[in-house]
This record gives sequence, structure tokens and C-alpha cells, in this order.
Amino acid sequence: MSSSIIGGCHFYNFSTVESAGTTNRRTTLWRSPRAAVIPSFHLPMRSYEVKNRTFAEDIKSLRLITAIKTPYLPDGRFDLEAYDALVNLQIENGVEGVIVGGTTGEGQLMSWDEHIMLIGHTVNCFGGSIKVIGNTGSNSTREAIHATEQGFAVGMHAALHINPYYGKTSIEGMISHFDSVLPMGPTIIYNVPSRTGQDIPPCVIQTLAKSPNLAGVKECVGNDRVEQYTSNGLVVWSGNDDQCHDSRWDHGAMGVISVTSNLVPDLMHELMFGGKNPALNSKLMPLVEWLFHEPNPIALNTALAQLGVVRPVFRLPYVPLTKEKREEFGKIVREIGRENFIGERDVQVLDDNDFVLVGRY
Repeated sequence: MSSSIIGGCHFYNFSTVESAGTTNRRTTLWRSPRAAVIPSFHLPMRSYEVKNRTFAEDIKSLRLITAIKTPYLPDGRFDLEAYDALVNLQIENGVEGVIVGGTTGEGQLMSWDEHIMLIGHTVNCFGGSIKVIGNTGSNSTREAIHATEQGFAVGMHAALHINPYYGKTSIEGMISHFDSVLPMGPTIIYNVPSRTGQDIPPCVIQTLAKSPNLAGVKECVGNDRVEQYTSNGLVVWSGNDDQCHDSRWDHGAMGVISVTSNLVPDLMHELMFGGKNPALNSKLMPLVEWLFHEPNPIALNTALAQLGVVRPVFRLPYVPLTKEKREEFGKIVREIGRENFIGERDVQVLDDNDFVLVGRY
């Protein structure tokens, strides 16, 4: 009998053994199946089986990424016609990337089948004109691995990954979670403690930065953290629209992953590409504050419906803003200028009974 060590586990090469005192009696010893201990053996597909091969460097240079809204039909299914129009408007106004199925896109309300289908649809229709970043993160490492494999298989250019939320883990567990998905392709780590209940500390990012697939960090903690990373050569996108101007021009951020750009992509493009512009930043602040008065994406969904570019359909538990806030949005649009917003209709103040709330879909 001989043995070898593979991946820290012993494997035995058993020959048949003749027992003492017997004639022609042989004992066959059990051998552990090798496939069970092959590291990073993911099913149903391997990480190198991808439709588009994109490198982290291709993602690092993006300055304006929109966390795109997902519109719905009255029965709660995706309204792909409205979705395609929204993405087209982003491309026409200089947006360089979209997050598909993020918090803003309500990935948390999708089945994984819906989620991967929407990523694939976006790649097939727009992947040559804009970078498609799929939100394939999960608080379950198993789900994150499976969804990320599928996302890269249908052609997404990069993945967005959040740290495990609700069932929080340790620092070591966080690193292991991200290490399970980083080998598959370009990855943006998303730190938003207000949603996850747990900060991703710099020591975790510094460890993950050893991977060539780490494109950067979407950081929502604030500009001190942004500068801590950028001063050490890490790429950072601001995750806060109210801070993104200063993040970009004063703290070294590459750009922003934005909610506001769903509504005013051209102005957000100017804010990220046109140099320091405190006047424009101040002009946009009433809109940004209105968008985040309630948890995102409630206000964005309401605004897009009032602009007539999506149907006024909400998947529960999201419900539209109050009539008072809807009237306030009309005033904000007029102050900034209707021509700066997407869509062609004049802004409307919808009644409560104009909205459709869907709990089963």
C-alpha cells in the first residue's frame, strides 16, 4: 500500500492484500472518491465557460454606472420593452455600465431564473455598447457561486457581490465567501452596512485585493473610507449619490454607481466627466434627497411612473410614495428642467388608485 497527499488529504493506493493463514483470500479496501475533494469544482458549469471574456482592467475605468430599474407589467412580470428603452436612454446619455438586478433593480424580489434571464437579455441586447454587471451576490455562498457561474456563462462582464447579510459571518468567513467567487471573473465588492448590518472592514478588502479579478469597491461608508482605499491604489466607486461629486473630484474615486442617473443620466455624466462642478451638484441635491427620503427604490419607482416611462406597477413590499411626495417631485422636475429628465411626457401627479401593487407574480 502507498499513499499520497493531494490538497491536504491522504489518498491511498491499495493493492489487494492476502490475509495471513488463508489461501487465495484477498481483502479489497475502500478508497475515497477523488472528485469529492477536488477544490473549486463547481456545478453546473466551470468558471472558464463564459460567453464574454472581460478583464478587471476593463471595469476599473468606468466612471458612470447606473443601478438600473426593472419595470413590470400589470401582472408583475418584467416589462422588457420598457426595460430596453431605459437601458437605451442610459447608453445615449453616456452611461458606461449598468448593474442588473441590484437593490435598485429589485434583484431581492426576483427568482434566480428571472435574475439570470435579465442579465442574459441585457448582454444580448446591449452588451456591445455598455458593460453589464450582474448582481449575483447572496448571503449564501452556495447561491452566490451558482448565480455567478450562470451570470458569466450568459455573458455578463462583471459581478457585484455583497457581504453575507442577516446571518452575518466573521472576518475570516467574509474573506472565504468572497474568495469563493473571485476566481470566476471581474468582481466589484459592495459595502453598504445600512442594508447588510455589517461593515466590510479595510483588512478584508486589502486581502481580497491580491486577486487580479478584484475590479474595485462600491463604497457607501463615506469619503474618508473612499480616500483610504484610493490613496493605496484601489479603485472605488461612490455608492452615495449625495457624496459622489466630492468622492470623484476630492477623494480619488473613479466614479459612481448611481440611482439618480436613472432619471437624469446626462447631468450625472456631466457631474462625473466634466470636472469639479459644485453648482451642478447643488442643483441636483433636492432630487437626490427626495430619492432617498424612503428606502430605495421606492422613490425611483414612483418618479419613473410619474414621468411616464414605466407602468405604475410595484412588486410588494414596495409601495409608492405619498401624494404629498409625488407633488413634491413635480416641483423638483420643473426646477431642474423637464428637458434634463428621461421620457417625453410631462410629469404627472398620479392618484393612489393609478398604482398596481402585486404580491404574487
